[in-house]
Amino acid sequence: MLFKSFVLLFTAILCHISNAAIVRDTSNITYTPQTHYFNWTTGQGHYNVDGTFDAEVITCDANDGKGPRFPWPSIKVNKGDRIILTLNNGFETKNTSIHFHGLFQNGTNQMDGPEMITQCPIAPNSSFTYNFTVDGQSGSYWYHSHTKGQYMDGMKGTVVIEDPKFPFEYDKEEVLEIAEWYHKDIDTLTKKFMNVYNPTGAEPIPQNLIMNNTMNLTWAVEPNTTYLLRFINTGGFVSQYIWIEDHEFEVVEVDGVYVDPYKASMLYITVAQRYTVLLKTKDTTNKNYAIMQKFDDTMLDVIPNDLVLNRTNYMMYNTNLSKPEENIVDELDFLDDFNLVPYGEYKEELLGEPDQRITLDVSMNNLKNGINYAFFNNITFTQPKVPTLMSVLSSGNDSSDPTVYGSNTNAFVLEKDEIIEVVLNNLDTGTHPFHLHGHIFQVIERGVARDDDQTPLNYDPTGNYSYPQYPMRRDTVYVRPQSNFVIRFKADNPGVWFFHCHIEWHLTQGLAVVFVEDPQTIQSTNSQQLTSNHKNVCEAVGVQYEGNAAANTKDYLDLTGENKQHKNLPKGFTAKGIVAMTFSCLSGILGLITIAVYGLMGMNDPEAQIDFIEELGLDPKEVVDENEENTSSLTSLINQNEQSKGNDSL
Repeated sequence: MLFKSFVLLFTAILCHISNAAIVRDTSNITYTPQTHYFNWTTGQGHYNVDGTFDAEVITCDANDGKGPRFPWPSIKVNKGDRIILTLNNGFETKNTSIHFHGLFQNGTNQMDGPEMITQCPIAPNSSFTYNFTVDGQSGSYWYHSHTKGQYMDGMKGTVVIEDPKFPFEYDKEEVLEIAEWYHKDIDTLTKKFMNVYNPTGAEPIPQNLIMNNTMNLTWAVEPNTTYLLRFINTGGFVSQYIWIEDHEFEVVEVDGVYVDPYKASMLYITVAQRYTVLLKTKDTTNKNYAIMQKFDDTMLDVIPNDLVLNRTNYMMYNTNLSKPEENIVDELDFLDDFNLVPYGEYKEELLGEPDQRITLDVSMNNLKNGINYAFFNNITFTQPKVPTLMSVLSSGNDSSDPTVYGSNTNAFVLEKDEIIEVVLNNLDTGTHPFHLHGHIFQVIERGVARDDDQTPLNYDPTGNYSYPQYPMRRDTVYVRPQSNFVIRFKADNPGVWFFHCHIEWHLTQGLAVVFVEDPQTIQSTNSQQLTSNHKNVCEAVGVQYEGNAAANTKDYLDLTGENKQHKNLPKGFTAKGIVAMTFSCLSGILGLITIAVYGLMGMNDPEAQIDFIEELGLDPKEVVDENEENTSSLTSLINQNEQSKGNDSL
């Protein structure tokens, strides 16, 4: 009888293991940390990413004799390794930077990357060396430029930090990098986005979804194999739904945090988020399956008729068989990441009552210049004249006063080891993913979405909420439309940390705050002091590395001359009013321009036509593009003039 009971128990255990991730025995594994060197130079080139258009991209020369390349290299190191990466700015006129998304940079805050927050921008022909250790972290990460949306032109790549003691069994590993892709470069798109003629702040619509920097990816798999798949969304705008036809995911990590294995048929991945899953392939090879990407089209203001919302990639068991067709699902039954529970060392009980609660209200509105901006508590982030970290290092006893960091940076000072609670109320009708540098946080509450015609659901600090005992932890979390979330973290990583919406359009609009964490420890830590290389970078770009947000080195509480946002609209003037006024005026102006341009067609002298268009304050090339069927001779002359100007500059 006892033997029979033992057999039944053993059988039950085996059945349980067969339906869940198998845990490895890592007790005897040792590893010696290594140092990895990289030397990269930025450049410009063209690449047909999605197979439909040869777009302008940012290239990387890895200084290995192979010349500029695209896509950018992937990085794979081990937990505890050191990365020393020199970034050389090969652009002719643009500054640049690089950020290792999700890495804590404990004790090396100046290596974090966001320009005018922790570093001076890297000027053309200047170089900055990022030198840090990835101690205590493993999992799926990525790097990207943190300068003016450059990563949307391709200046980005995946980072995998392998854990010699990774707790789950698998046979093979794959990285599946997902993103959206635009055919126009970020500078062109931003010029039209941040414009009085876009008063509603409608984001540019991407042309396609891509996977591993291509469209319609083919992935060859082996049967009866457990794959560790790392999904990393390196896009700048849209969230995506991901699923694989007739296969199941078992989530084991999010944003570098191991979680109790959780099965799901579909994932919802915002930009900047990462999901690592186990996937067991089938025993047979008699069919191939669709890997599906789908736009979260609720984030798009308009949906062009030619936009393909569902993109099909191919999971190939047998290359002799046809590729799978698009897989259609009845509903978007995706994993709610709020239900995930951290695993092992990442499992942390709910932090206690906060020492400091920071409430942030998200809104979008127009300022007096007519352009649409994004706001936290009615402040749109405006860069200081001195990087905030450098204001900390040079401000002495004033460093604990948030005044030092400017009235337009939304800076909050956090004291050492405080429990910080961030309450975010989304007054906007869109979904927003928010990322915190330097930390992972507990997600303790996330409200349901509200429809456009409903009142926003703000968090009530006096309400009766049931928080999880072991909250999900990650570094990027989304808020639903007109809803809220609440996160907590411990201020145990001295540094200056950006907290911002990771939709790059919204960061461009100013949706960011700055946490100045434990400034006294920053000042007293040797590894936090500026390197001589960093000072040289600042001098090359003409930015002070001492002073407050206004670059004042004498009185750190005097903000005279600081950068500030545009003034508010006059009271009673609404965004709808701006739209009506703008398009009424625009219609009239365009009508006059059209009359003038078509009148120009009768001129016999093309040079006189160009002079007249320029007198109107317009770009002759843009005017010609709009009327190209009637202006072939004028186009030819414009091209000749541009060629002549180029020769003159040489």
